[in-house]
Amino acid sequence: METLAFLQTSWYVIIGILLAGYAILDGFDLGAGALLPFLARDDEEKLSVFNSIWPFWDGNEVWLVTGGAALFAAFPHAYATVFSGFYLALMLVLFALIFRAVAMEFWYYDEKRRALWSGAFIAGSLLPSLLFGVALGNVIIGVPLAASMDFTGNFFTLLRPYPLAIGLLGFSAILMQGVTFIAMKTDGAVQKRARVLFGKVWTIFIAALALSFAVTVVYMPESLTGPYVWVAAVVVITAWLLCRRFASAGKTGLSFAMSSLSFAGLWGIVGATHFPNLVKASGDAALSITMYNASSGEKTLTVMLWIALIGMPIVILYTTFVYRIFRGKVITAK
Repeated sequence: METLAFLQTSWYVIIGILLAGYAILDGFDLGAGALLPFLARDDEEKLSVFNSIWPFWDGNEVWLVTGGAALFAAFPHAYATVFSGFYLALMLVLFALIFRAVAMEFWYYDEKRRALWSGAFIAGSLLPSLLFGVALGNVIIGVPLAASMDFTGNFFTLLRPYPLAIGLLGFSAILMQGVTFIAMKTDGAVQKRARVLFGKVWTIFIAALALSFAVTVVYMPESLTGPYVWVAAVVVITAWLLCRRFASAGKTGLSFAMSSLSFAGLWGIVGATHFPNLVKASGDAALSITMYNASSGEKTLTVMLWIALIGMPIVILYTTFVYRIFRGKVITAK
């Protein structure tokens, strides 16, 4: 039994790392897409933004696919509940990500309809950036569940004050990732606009964080009692302050690193407040889906853990290699 509990906890942490990794990595290209109208004014400047994210975006989304696959294999009951209960929202996200990828390619080749493809790329970046946080907020505060672990609400059940506040916080964190990344990867007019936008996005982030704290005090005050929550909160605030300091000093790489650390801290808060729940039940806490009542068997978790111990270092090394190869600034419009 102790072995099973260890495996369940290990997979809870691994899935959290995968999802946090996806948020940090795909966050910057989603943020860049959402801010495209404010960063680039003509096709040459848009190409600068596209060139900055082209080598990375598809590899970044692998982290989401891997996290979803790990959730399916390790905690199938949670996977089934989330993907069936949030079906419409997740389908919207899926189609947005598909059209976003298509839009980048068609923008490059279909010069006559570049305005259309730019709009599709922006919309395909905005929608996931908003809905990911809303979905996470629902998982944290709880959704109506039956004894069979089935979701009993509807799409509009997901649009409540707490999830919407978390959605805004996630969106602002993604925007901060995007604007710091573009400032790091570009120069010229695009970089100047990114640096101007940074101050606004930086302020929006702390406002969204304050709003999220306020709604947490109202709806989930018990979640603020754990020490790890406050440790993670200190990481978020410290990294947020350093992000501004490095940006003001022109140290764009360090500014992006602090934005990423702040995002990681947000996931630390989620993990600290949500453990050991996977999907919280809003009515009866006994109906919540946890890592204990939703996991696969010990043998499955063991085999998967060995695969993860072999595979994850390879993925990390490959990701590091790609980012090292494509380091430095892209050629931008003057």
